Amino acid sequence: MTDAPKITTAMVLAAGHGTRMRPLTDDRAKAMVEVGGKPLIDHMLDRLQEAGIERAVVNVHAHANHLETHLKARTSGPEIIISDERDMLLETGGGMVKALPLLGDAPVLACNIDAVWIEQGTSVIGSLLERWNPAIMDDLLLLAPIERTLGYHGKGDFLYAHNGCLERRGDRNSAPYVYAGVQITKLDRLAKEPIEPFSRNRIWNQTLDAATIYGHPLDGFWMHVGDPQARDEAEAKLNT
Repeated sequence: MTDAPKITTAMVLAAGHGTRMRPLTDDRAKAMVEVGGKPLIDHMLDRLQEAGIERAVVNVHAHANHLETHLKARTSGPEIIISDERDMLLETGGGMVKALPLLGDAPVLACNIDAVWIEQGTSVIGSLLERWNPAIMDDLLLLAPIERTLGYHGKGDFLYAHNGCLERRGDRNSAPYVYAGVQITKLDRLAKEPIEPFSRNRIWNQTLDAATIYGHPLDGFWMHVGDPQARDEAEAKLNT
């Protein structure tokens, strides 16, 4: 834990097409697909509320009107501010660049809406916020141990390097951790990027080179709700 200023703002990345989630996304944004009785976007916003986040910038693209109507009807949780990407989908990096005037200058949480988890007694986002140390970190990624995941079929994303920073899997056959869809990030590197479609991997490559990207394993069970089968499996897991 550090004496860093409290993080109060989050960017919720909800503008994707949801192509792999079809047919569930034929008439709604991926963020509005329900799991365990509520839309994916509400799972994330409720977690942010529990962690004390005051403002959530949400980007929108496909079925944006439907999503905005739902967000306006929420009666609790963070203040919602819309970043409109109806004209062009900007991906996870470009979407944050466009939203910079709404985000401010301080570090923020960046959250994917297809990340759902079951906690083991402690707040996952709360523990991530406690771990944040801006004196040495530019990025702090929430990680899921690969053996405690659902809906993820890759070989893992990251290892810990000897100094506590992250290291990509690279040419290795596997890595023990997968990015769990939530991170804390400083915005100064993004402020140097153009408003164009690009992945946050562009920023991660910079912080990997600078050895200022760290990881924080979650205490619980993580689910990547990226397609209809994963949605059904996540719903079954939540109901057990």
